[in-house]
Amino acid sequence: YHWALHPWAIYAVVALALALFSYNKGLPLTIRSAFYPILGDRVWGWTGHIIDTLAVFATLFGLATSLGLGAQQANAGLNYVYGIPEGVTTQVILIIGITAIALISVLRGLDGGVKVLSEINMVIALALLLFVVFAAGAASIMTEFFKGIGAYFKEVIPLSNPVGREDTGYMQGWTAFYWAWWISWSPFVGMFIARVSRGRTVREFITCVLIIPSLVCVFWMAVFGGAAINDIIANPETSAVKAQVIDSYNPPLSLFAMLESLPLAAITSTIGIVLVIVFFVTSSDSGSLVIDTITAGGKVDAPV
Repeated sequence: YHWALHPWAIYAVVALALALFSYNKGLPLTIRSAFYPILGDRVWGWTGHIIDTLAVFATLFGLATSLGLGAQQANAGLNYVYGIPEGVTTQVILIIGITAIALISVLRGLDGGVKVLSEINMVIALALLLFVVFAAGAASIMTEFFKGIGAYFKEVIPLSNPVGREDTGYMQGWTAFYWAWWISWSPFVGMFIARVSRGRTVREFITCVLIIPSLVCVFWMAVFGGAAINDIIANPETSAVKAQVIDSYNPPLSLFAMLESLPLAAITSTIGIVLVIVFFVTSSDSGSLVIDTITAGGKVDAPV
């Protein structure tokens, strides 16, 4: 529910506003430009500076949240597969390592560093996705996918309505958290989308930004979530997902516990750890480039 239309709708609003005012109106590619119809020339003064500064801090906080969650998940995987101690010390070391790799990557530039890591990230993610699809059973995965789409459209409106809800714990602990997280990511993702959307019509933009990513998210959840659920149903007594994730409530272990039920668990879990790390490196790189653009007044080729 939280990973389909809602985040991409937030990103689409920001990206479309930035793309429209930058490419159609000739304004700088920066967050303040989206406020030009409301504030007029005041966006070039201290009001605009405040807007861009808030966008920079929002991006930093969003990336920091992601980095913290990524470090927890990578640490959980390292502990699960290799017995490396799980705790703050290991997570701090991981954060330092991820930050160092991201720094080297961003210093190498868009083509020499960020693009290479992004392509590696996509290849690893696609390979792991296809492995789980066929190892867990393509037929059952596709069944879960279509069931997930049906359940999503059935529940999306009730779960989006905060009035009269009894599940306040879920709404506050999950929905509100993700809502704030998506908003904090919106300047970063919105600007990144706007940069690659030049020449697209609004219809093409909405299709590519809202519908396709949402379907990809649903499919990703159906594959990994479906494999985990099928394991619990098939092996309720021996399922690692049930014992170590649900019963012990250890969400960072979800991926690795699910992979244990499939062949080549040690190899795929290692690939999963690498994927988590590379994903957050590329996120940090992209965020750095966006912050660079904002603080340089919209220059897309600003120095690092």
